[in-house]
Amino acid sequence: MISKLLPSLYWIKNYEKQNLKRDFIAGVTLAAYGIPVSLAYATLAGLPPQYGIYGYLIGGIFYALLGSSRQLAIGPTSAISLLVGTTISGMANGDVQRWSEIASLTALVFAGMAIIAYLLRLSGIINFISETVLVGFKAGAAITIGLTQLPKLFGVKGGGDNFIERIVILFHQIPDMNTAVFIFGIIAILILIIGEKVAPQFPVAILIVILSIILISSTSLKYAEFHTVGIIPTGLPEFHLPSLRIRDVEGVLPLSMACFLLSYIESVSAGRTLAQKNGYVINPRQELLALGVANAAVSLGHGYPVAGGLSQSAVNDAAGAKTPLSLLFASATIACCLLFLTGYLQNLPTVILAAIVLVAIRGLFDWKEMRHLYKINKQEFAVVMIAFAGVLIWGILAGVLLATLVTLLLLLKAASKPHVAFLGRVPGTRVYTDLKRHPDNEKMENILIVRVESSIFYFNSEYIKERILEKIYNEQDSLKTVILDLNSSPRIDIAGARFLKNLFIDLQTKNITLKIAEARSDVRDSLRAENLEILFGHISRSVSVDDLVQLSIKEHQKH
Repeated sequence: MISKLLPSLYWIKNYEKQNLKRDFIAGVTLAAYGIPVSLAYATLAGLPPQYGIYGYLIGGIFYALLGSSRQLAIGPTSAISLLVGTTISGMANGDVQRWSEIASLTALVFAGMAIIAYLLRLSGIINFISETVLVGFKAGAAITIGLTQLPKLFGVKGGGDNFIERIVILFHQIPDMNTAVFIFGIIAILILIIGEKVAPQFPVAILIVILSIILISSTSLKYAEFHTVGIIPTGLPEFHLPSLRIRDVEGVLPLSMACFLLSYIESVSAGRTLAQKNGYVINPRQELLALGVANAAVSLGHGYPVAGGLSQSAVNDAAGAKTPLSLLFASATIACCLLFLTGYLQNLPTVILAAIVLVAIRGLFDWKEMRHLYKINKQEFAVVMIAFAGVLIWGILAGVLLATLVTLLLLLKAASKPHVAFLGRVPGTRVYTDLKRHPDNEKMENILIVRVESSIFYFNSEYIKERILEKIYNEQDSLKTVILDLNSSPRIDIAGARFLKNLFIDLQTKNITLKIAEARSDVRDSLRAENLEILFGHISRSVSVDDLVQLSIKEHQKH
């Protein structure tokens, strides 16, 4: 039981000494990547820069103990940072202290939701958000995030509460841009992009941070009106509960839910990708507990919601991480920086943080996948555009909720209108497949073979009935037997069982016999509970479609 709650016990017990050097290098590299990125993401969330570092420091420790992934790195992400920043702005009313307390409260409520989901075994919720919706959501988030960072790149104030306002305001302010800041930012972006291509394992971001601090501190650039991050408190975060309560902040529950869904989806998706690459399997349910406890700890240390992002996890993996010990090394490195190096960060230009964010969000906009979806499935592409537009028009929070709603509606649509196939025999065999897809199949005289390719529930039974009756009415004069293949129907509820009963009675009045083939165990139990064997006779799994076809042919010949 304890080993299930603490996967770390397994990798600690079986730790191989030759991995120690790899995990150490990966941890230091992750810290070098995470410090500038977390500073940038914290400003994106509207919080003091050190709050982003606290997320990496604290979240990594607790995920290392509880997480099932060996390479996943926990920290602030761009999408969650913007979600927190844009949503809390309307709750805090300009009060910086209240802003940070709401952010920590959001992480704490997130933690409660994740732990409840763990206890209720709700890890399957990730399957309700399709990859198609995420493509659109991430693309919208990339543009939204980019628009919040472009004013820093141009050295202007920026502003606006939505997509259109931000563009209009930025357009009017561009003539007043700070040329030195703009050139500085563009050079940083180019170096970051080239560094990714040439030396993907090298922490280029930390090099950019160091060089920019040196240049701003010791050259005439300090007179070019560069905005800097300012003083960052030295020392480790103090732990305390957020001073606010849920009832004190209207809107914190939907914000926490959106952060939870986004974090869980992002973390499990990244974890699965890395697990597949490294030859193991993660436990989605355990990830709920790990994320819940990590966010609870982060909330006590002035942090805001954290997740397992693919970009930081890819850095950890590429640097050679073999176990979650790399996260502990990363946290130790970050702790040392907070204790001894914060004084050097006060001259870090905010345009550098903007450059880091702008480069990081490129991966959110997946042009290749969009083009692929447009070519193969216009409906899926439309879903992408709905999620994309939702984020741009109504914001990140509404975009997350809209993406979830769209996914659920698609699931309900698919479930309420399942495919009802009418079968024919593959020539020379005893196999029966869809006549529509295989028109060369043999159509059985006087017999209609139907296969419902879903469970039969109250919300789809009427549609299934309409499809079957429509076909029966078209062939009524010659039809004597209807065979219902239930092999593809794993479940049936009371409404579905009664639908079969009514269908049997309706067909009987037309002198048509309804027979059931290959019903699964749960379906057989449900049908017997409704006493349908009185009508159908014994319902057996072993009776195949071909058995009933041959039996029906003999019965027709007798008459």
